[in-house]
This record gives sequence, C-alpha cells and structure tokens, in this order.
Amino acid sequence: MTEIREILPIPERNRTVTTAMGIHNQESAFTPVAPLRAPEGAPNVVIVLIDDMGFGASSAFGGPCEMPTADRLSDDGLRYSRFHVTALCSPTRQALMTGRNHHSVAMGVTTEMSTSAPGYTGFRPASAATIAQTLGQNGYSTAAFGKWHQTPPREVSASGPFDRWPIGEGFDKFYGFMGAEMNHWYPQLFDGTTPVEPDRLPEDGYHLSEDLVDHAIDWVRTQKTLTPEKPFFSYIAFGATHGPFHVGKEWKDKYRDRFNDGWDAQREATLARQKELGIVPESAELGPWADVVPHWDELNGTERRVAAAFMETYAGFAEHTDRQVGRFVDALRDIDQLDNTLFIYMLGDNGASGEGGIEGTMREHLVGHGFQDSTETMANEIDALGDATTYAIYPVGWALAMNTPYQWTKQVASHYGGTRDGMIMSWPQGIEAGGGIRHQWHHVIDIAPTVFEAAGVPHPVLVNGVSQQPIEGTSMVYTFNAPDAEDRRRTQYFEMCGNRSIYHEGWTAVTRHGTPWQMVPEGLPAFDKDVWELYDTRTDWSQAHDLAEKYPDKLRELQQLFLIEASKYNVFPLDDRVTERENPEVAGRIDLFSGRTSVTYRGGMGRFTEETTLNVKNRSHSVTARVDIPEGGGDGVLIAQGGRFGGWSLYVVDGHLSYAHNCYGRDLYTVRSDERLEAGPQELTFEFQYDGGGIGRGGEVRLAAGGKVVGKGRVEQTTAYYFSFDETLNVGVDRGTPVTDDYLPVHNAFTGTIETVRIDLHDDGTEQHLTATDRQRIALAHQ
Repeated sequence: MTEIREILPIPERNRTVTTAMGIHNQESAFTPVAPLRAPEGAPNVVIVLIDDMGFGASSAFGGPCEMPTADRLSDDGLRYSRFHVTALCSPTRQALMTGRNHHSVAMGVTTEMSTSAPGYTGFRPASAATIAQTLGQNGYSTAAFGKWHQTPPREVSASGPFDRWPIGEGFDKFYGFMGAEMNHWYPQLFDGTTPVEPDRLPEDGYHLSEDLVDHAIDWVRTQKTLTPEKPFFSYIAFGATHGPFHVGKEWKDKYRDRFNDGWDAQREATLARQKELGIVPESAELGPWADVVPHWDELNGTERRVAAAFMETYAGFAEHTDRQVGRFVDALRDIDQLDNTLFIYMLGDNGASGEGGIEGTMREHLVGHGFQDSTETMANEIDALGDATTYAIYPVGWALAMNTPYQWTKQVASHYGGTRDGMIMSWPQGIEAGGGIRHQWHHVIDIAPTVFEAAGVPHPVLVNGVSQQPIEGTSMVYTFNAPDAEDRRRTQYFEMCGNRSIYHEGWTAVTRHGTPWQMVPEGLPAFDKDVWELYDTRTDWSQAHDLAEKYPDKLRELQQLFLIEASKYNVFPLDDRVTERENPEVAGRIDLFSGRTSVTYRGGMGRFTEETTLNVKNRSHSVTARVDIPEGGGDGVLIAQGGRFGGWSLYVVDGHLSYAHNCYGRDLYTVRSDERLEAGPQELTFEFQYDGGGIGRGGEVRLAAGGKVVGKGRVEQTTAYYFSFDETLNVGVDRGTPVTDDYLPVHNAFTGTIETVRIDLHDDGTEQHLTATDRQRIALAHQ
C-alpha cells in the first residue's frame, strides 16, 4: 500500500484483524508496529545559517574573511550568485522554515518589533508547517542548534505555550537561544524548554559557537549510532556574525593591519576577486556609495585606527565561526554521512549590518537608542575589542564593503546590499559536478521546496488536521545538474521597515525609505513621497545605474506590480518604526504583563526576558525585598535585570544596600546605603521617582531598610526602550554579564536568604511622561 505523505501525520495502515479469543488460536500473525520510514534514498539535510554576513564578506564570494569550510563546500558543491533573503533576521528565518513569504506567515519584522497588523504579529499560522514538521513526520530525526528568534517574546517564558518554540515547530532537539542575539562569552541558553547555562567561563576556554557545534556533533553521532538507517535534519543557526563581535584575541590578531587601506580599497579588491571567481560578470560595477557615509580618506588617523580594529575583529569572528562549521563537516565525514547529506550553507540572513552607526560602537544598545559612541573613548578601549567587556559592531563603511558590489545594508530591502547573500549547496550523491556557480535568481522561500524535492517528500496539504496554505517558493533542484537552466522564478517582492522593491524578469524597481543606523528616525517622508529607482539587472548586475527617468512607463508598471504582490502577501499597512516597536506599549501589542502593576517573585526565580516581566522604564516604581541578612550585612544580588550593556540591579556589597542603573553600557549610576545592614530578617526597599517630561529621563532614588531611609541619590538618565535582547531578570543572582563591576560575573549570588522580591509600578504611568512625538508614535502603533 502506498503511503499518503500529503497528509501528516501519515495515516496508519489497516492492521491484521483479530480472529480468535485466545492468542493460540489466532490464524493470521499480527503486523508489528513499524517505525516511520523516510522515502527510500532520502538524504540527510543540514542547513547552516550565518548571521548578518554580507555578500562580499566570505572568501568563497570574493571577500576578505578567510572561510576555508565555505571554500571546501564550494569545491564539492555549488555557489549561488543570485540568492536572496529578506532584510532582517526573524523574517528570513520564518520564510526559510516555511517556504512562504515572511508577511504571509506574519513575520514582517523581527519578533521584538511585532504589532497587531496581520502581516506583523509574529505568530506563525498553523497553516504554514515548517520544514522540521514536514520532515519529522516523514521519518527524519530533527534538531536545531543556536539562534531561533521566531517565537513571540511574550511566549518565551516557563509558562509557554511552547508550540512556537523549536520543539513545538517540529524539532526533536533544541539547544540554543530564543532571541535576536546572544553574548558569546556569557550566554543564557535553553535545552528544549529548560533554561541552562554553560558550566565553563571565558577564562576556561568557553565560546558559544564552539559549544553549539559540540552539541550538534554529539546529536548526529548519537542518531546514527542508534538509528543508522534514519536520515536526520540538522539546523545550525549561529549567533555569529551578528553583534556583539565576540572572539578570542588570537583570531582577530591574525588579521592585524590587513584593513589599514580602508573600506573603499576593500570594495575594489573584493570586486576584482569576485570577477576572478566568476561570482559576478566582468561588466559588474560597484554600486553607488551611500553619500551619508564618509569615505576612508575623509577619516582622521584615530578614526581609521579604530575602524580597522573593528574589521580585524569581525574577520576573526567570521573565520572562527566557519572553522566550527568545518568541525561539523569533518564529523559527518568521520561517520560516512557527508556524501549523502544535502548541505545548505547560507552566508547571511540579511545584508551586513549598518546598525553600528557611522563610527561603529563598543555598546550596541547605545546606538540602538539613537546615540553615537565616542571615537576617542573607543580608541582607548581598542585592545579589548572582542572580549566580554565589549558589545561591538563595526562602522557602516565596513558593512557597505562587506556587501560588495551592492548598495546599502541590512534593513534596506530596496537594494541588493540588504537582500543578496552568498549561498552554497553541497550534495555529492545528488550534484554530479561540484565546483560550479549557479546564476539562477532565487529566494530563501525556495529552500523548503528544494529540501522536499531532494528528500522525495511532497508538499503536505494537511498537517495535524490543518489545511496548508500553498508553498510560495520554487525548488532549486533543477539547477543542480543544469548550470544553464532557465530561471524558474520570475517575480519577488521585498519590504522591510518601509524600504521596498520588486523584482520581475530581470528588472528591479526600488525605493529606500529609511536609513538603517538611524534606529529612532525623525522626519521620514510619507510613503507616497518616496523616490523610486529603476534598474535593469540583465545588463546592470549590481544596480549601479538608475533608469527611472529613461523608462518611466516601465517604472510605473513595476510599481503597480509591487502593489499587487504586497496586497497578495499581507504587506500593508507599511510601518517604518524601528526601536520604538521594541517597546510593547509603543508597538501596540500585548505583552505577558499587560495591565499588571505588581509582581512578586520568590527567591531563585529567574531567566525572565524583557517582555515577561513588568516594564519599569519611563515611570516611577519600587522594589521590596523580604530577606534574612547574614552577619556582617552580606553580599550579592537581590534582583537584577539586563547586564553590562544596559540594566539595573539591587544588591548588597560589603553589607551596604546598593542600586545601580546601567544606561546603554555608557553611563553607570550607583546609590549606596551609608551604613551596613543589620543581621536578621527585614524588608529592604528601593524607590524610584521618575522625573517625567518624556522618555529616558532621570529620577530620584531612595533606599530603605526596615522602613528607615538608609541611602539617597540620583540617576540622571534612564533606558528609554529596552535594556537588553540577550540578558534577563533574575532573583538572587545576576546571570550573564554583570550590571555593575561591584560584583563578579556569574559568581554573585546573595549570601543571605531571599523570601520574596516584589516590583510595584506607581500611578504615574508612562502616559503621563510622553511628549507630543511619543504620543503620535503610540497612536500610529494602534492603527
């Protein structure tokens, strides 16, 4: 009987009929329950995704970052020169996993920026099953390692629900992190849904990328030992090379002085190398430079020295990551599984990131809130780049160079610098001649149907009782052994934060609406006032020559096509807010604590993300801890949220009750009690009286013990939108990086006993402190 694989789970076959009361009289033998089998000859599938890597960064695509594993897989497989993603991470990942456009599956932006608009909620519909669900219910073992960033933030808690966690989206195993980025030295991870943390510190040789591959290798070896006939699907999504740039000194030192000639020279060198490799045609030109970004010869000596050091660190970070991929490839070869593995190596989930701003930054959240970092300060910290005291992203100039030969960067869905990335496919048993380049035009939604065709698995029409919306991607298998095959993808729209474009049969019409490193934009034009450009990429590979004035009719035709495609795929209404949407109240979405003004934690609770605890920003609030103080007053953390690059902590140091507010990793404000705390049970209180008059303002701090005021002080500036993407709120300890150097990383647990810690929001809610601009943003968020 042929199995019906379009319906998942696969319907069970009829079993042998019982014909006797007793087993000894049963005439026909019963059929044992057999394990679910994948289609005959189905390969293993591996998808490796590098974060924030531009088209021109890797050596495999002509760039300066040595990536020997990418080179090796290219020699054995195929490089795709016209492969596209969305312009941000969550949307690309949701499109990758489902084979549908990101707005079709409600991921128009990152999860932290989701709103209530249909294409932007961040909730994947059950009608769009994932690759893992489809392969898992067709007999594959499945596992995900690393970055997920597809779960609505309010569901990233111990209360779930867990159906949009990796283990609810088809993965048997998950080891990694749930949000946008992670500290590679002090990560806060999950094993399944259980919070875990490394048992080693940086000084013991720990690094997140190495840890992820260790777990991936162990999982694959175990699968093939227990069930050697069963294919596996392994998804490895690195936190690298997204900020923060965290890598050991020896890796960045390898690139010392390689980038002293600057980003302009690097673009020229990369383009020349791309032509040698055949990645771009000889006619390709460098796309226009972003005129708001200085050229290298416009920088002074200090600015050049700092900028070059950033790029040295990034290149080391990239190579280190690729070396970990190499360890995984070697492990597959060691167990004789590499030849039968469809290995998809995606060198970026969007273009290189310009979110470090013009100068670059050692403190990502500073720029994220609209502030520049100081070049002079960074010059004094240059030797620390890559270590745990930094949270670095390079200057925009390097992002532009890493996207060579294309214009613009991550977030900018209008131009190929934001959406075209290198991609490699290797499958020795399925690709007849390795080492080739494929120039067919493809998109990330094409990965899922490619996997299904290679595995012999049909697109499901019913999964877990839910009818499936059509797969919108096109399989790429037709390109494997036909280098000159005609393109099968004719049309594709792009949109991110108001930046938008349309591709149709070689032509692109594009409009850039915002500037990616202006994370709190002011004065953006109305969408209908945006200026459109037109490019014929059949003759102009890199979108270097705008033909809008020459062919106005063609431009209008493509603009109309964009409206049709955008309407079809749930793109409207357009939304150009960035950092503002990371605050649920501003974005107009419900968070886990919506409407609550008080929460009481018990000692030992923790790992609460920004959207799974009360929002204390931009308002008066208090913290009350019921504790038992040891002799001498004790030491350690009572409660802390965030870490070294933004957050707050209420703690005891040498017996003194203390409060620290770390604003963007730049300004640290500390208030401490005058005297040591007395031993024994008592109630400790922190009160913050917000100044008002806008967001991110200061306030007065008062510390009390047993009802008696023991310390007063002031915080001049507070965090406006978010403390951290990667760090959490914890009771009795500050996990991850420390908010303040008054205590050690990790080893900072309170030495007394904590009964409860209560946070109360006062009546002067955020609404009372909003400016006219803030009110307008909130009003727009609710439309």
